[in-house]
Amino acid sequence: MSDLVQTTLKDRVLTLRLNRADKKNALTQEMYSAMADAVKGAAADAEVRVLVFAGSPDAFCAGNDLQDFLKNPPKGQDAPVARFMRELAVFPKPVIAAVNGVAVGIGVTLMLHSDLVYVGQGARLQMPFTSIGICPEFASTYLLPRLMGNVRAAELTLFGEPFTAAKALEYGLVNAVLPEGEVEAHAQERAAKLAQQPPNALRVTKKLLRRWSQETALQAMEVEAEHFVPMLGMPEALEAMTAFMQKRKPDFSRFS
Repeated sequence: MSDLVQTTLKDRVLTLRLNRADKKNALTQEMYSAMADAVKGAAADAEVRVLVFAGSPDAFCAGNDLQDFLKNPPKGQDAPVARFMRELAVFPKPVIAAVNGVAVGIGVTLMLHSDLVYVGQGARLQMPFTSIGICPEFASTYLLPRLMGNVRAAELTLFGEPFTAAKALEYGLVNAVLPEGEVEAHAQERAAKLAQQPPNALRVTKKLLRRWSQETALQAMEVEAEHFVPMLGMPEALEAMTAFMQKRKPDFSRFS
């Protein structure tokens, strides 16, 4: 397990915490690998009844670490990011996300694969895929319209602009908006209550809730990856990511 991903099991609740606060919990391939292993292990562990994702007080997850992503682009279904997405998409037990601060890219799409989501009042969410020359991932092109309708999904993904916790609640992306200092405690309280429920009943209920969408979501992940991975090496993405790292505004005027 990477030091950048910490797991704690207490009262049958496994908390998976991103521990890279200095980089706002931007994800590396090493972190994806650790998360994939943790989620797979939690699925098989009878002592785990609920999984909670958490970050640091000012950042849930700032998306992918672009430098790491460019150095180690995902290739195929065995890539760490693909393994993590697949393990979480088929995870059979309740998943709760406790979101404070920044949630960008995968930090938002991870919420789509959680069963319950609690967010801090000051959270800043964003899905800037088109802004950096790539397309959405993790089945978000299927799950977002299904959750909030086509026009709202288009607003969030085509513009890629930041949006508030209040808008996330309005759009049905989260269960509740709470003061920052109460988010994780509330998530843990909800997780503890779920952990006391009959475990098979929880698993079967989640299976039924997800049954009608899970197969399509897995297919959507594969189709998105067919576009996403090649786009990482295209001029638009390289210009956007280089501009980001150089702290300048990207210039897309020469592209058609």
